Parts: sequence; C-alpha cells; structure tokens
Amino acid sequence: MTISMYQASVPRFVNILGNLSGILDKAQAHIDAKKLDPTALTAYRLFPDMLPMTKQVQIACDTAKGVVARLAGVEIPAYEDNEKTLAELKARIAKTVAFIQTMTPAQIDGTEDKAIVIKRGDKETHYKGMQFLLGHALPNFYFHVTTTYNILRHNGIELGKRDYLGNP
Repeated sequence: MTISMYQASVPRFVNILGNLSGILDKAQAHIDAKKLDPTALTAYRLFPDMLPMTKQVQIACDTAKGVVARLAGVEIPAYEDNEKTLAELKARIAKTVAFIQTMTPAQIDGTEDKAIVIKRGDKETHYKGMQFLLGHALPNFYFHVTTTYNILRHNGIELGKRDYLGNP
C-alpha cells in the first residue's frame, strides 16, 4: 500500500491548525476572565533561548503552507510576521488553512520522490518529497504547535489532550 502524500499532509495540517485556533480561543477566554495582559502570553518563552509563543504559531503556519506549496509546485504565500494578539494569530491560522485547502490530491499525490531544496542562508538541504514531509515538515509543525500548547498550559490555561488532538 502506498501512502497518499495528500492525506498525510493537507487534512492533518487543517485538523491541527483548527485545534490550535480553538486552543487560542481558550487562551483568550482565560485572559478575559482573569483580566490579564495578553502580551504576557504572546511574548512568553518556555526558556530564554526559545522563541516566544507568537513566533511558535507563525512557524507552525509557515511550515504547513510551505510544505504543501513545495509539494504542489506552487508559490508559497508570504506573510508579514506582524501578529501581536491572539486574534491576529487566529487570523493567520485561518489564512493558512484557507490556502492549504486550495490544494488537491492531484497536486500532491505522487510527490514522494520530488526533489525539494530548502535554503537557509548559504546552506542548502536536499530532500525527497516523502522524506521532507514525514522526516522534516510534520515533526517541525508538531513541535511548534506543541510548544504553543505548552506555553499556554504552563501559564494556567486549562487545556487537555483533547484540545490538542481534537477529532482527527
């Protein structure tokens, strides 16, 4: 049995990004109920050398839209990375989901061996499609979503595993 690259990517990203948006709703409700400064959460880091929560959400979105665009052979939409509030982060998630949902199985299935080159500064990393999706993009995506969850949970937001997993 072969894996559907589409099924392993688009529905998974859409599901977890929807769950992440719901998690941010719970964070907003907590902020409103406790009358907290929302930047206390959006700027929070688990450790000084880690990125703040805002950047965690941005990277999760960038990873999701980047992998499906690369696999489909379409241009990756550029976002400004200027979100400061939970509402702005939710809007970014919604924009990412809307883009991802424009991809079709015909665009992504069959890309298991597609050459993918990622450039970071002067360094290039070469992947095959499946290796990029399963070995790099999905773990990176889940890392940043999990870190967002952990930042919020650490700061007293009542979240559980069901919030993270939703209904896959």
